[in-house]
Amino acid sequence: MSNLDQRLRTDIQRSGYYPDLVADALDTALAGESLQAYLVHHEATFDHDELRRHVTVLALTPTRLIVGHTDEHPADEHHPVSFATASTEAVRLERVDSVVVTRVVSEPATHLAGGSAAEVVITIGWGAVSRIELEPASCGDPQCEADHGYTGTSSNDDLSVRVSQVADGADVVEQALAFASALSQATAARLR
Repeated sequence: MSNLDQRLRTDIQRSGYYPDLVADALDTALAGESLQAYLVHHEATFDHDELRRHVTVLALTPTRLIVGHTDEHPADEHHPVSFATASTEAVRLERVDSVVVTRVVSEPATHLAGGSAAEVVITIGWGAVSRIELEPASCGDPQCEADHGYTGTSSNDDLSVRVSQVADGADVVEQALAFASALSQATAARLR
């Protein structure tokens, strides 16, 4: 096991969210390929009076982007006890057509190259899910009541991960930037 593999296992354990289940699902998807970079993001949200947890693991291999999600669910009419689901998707790197990295920096006038970010959002598109945002079109005349149809945008939005120093820690923000850099390099390399 490489140092990077060991660090990934340690970070999965540190998330404390069904680590053996998360690791089993990831092992299946990696299928023996070497690990180039990774990001582990644990997210806790409140749903009315319940705490919901979710972990996302992104792993980059020489040929694929592995996306893993693990969620827990309460008992329901089909499951007498609570349960968890762990799913993975393996995307060939040639299918990744957009990697959007948004950095939020406090006091940008004092920011130095290579400095830290307060928050990072990574949005990755490979064409499985698109988002369409529409709004009524107008001609610019505030008195015009004619129907100008709709205008809007369509964008790839297969996956977005948001991490921040406040919620996740500076090390996770750095891990997110390192992962985004490695994924950008891998997808750019296929175009050369």
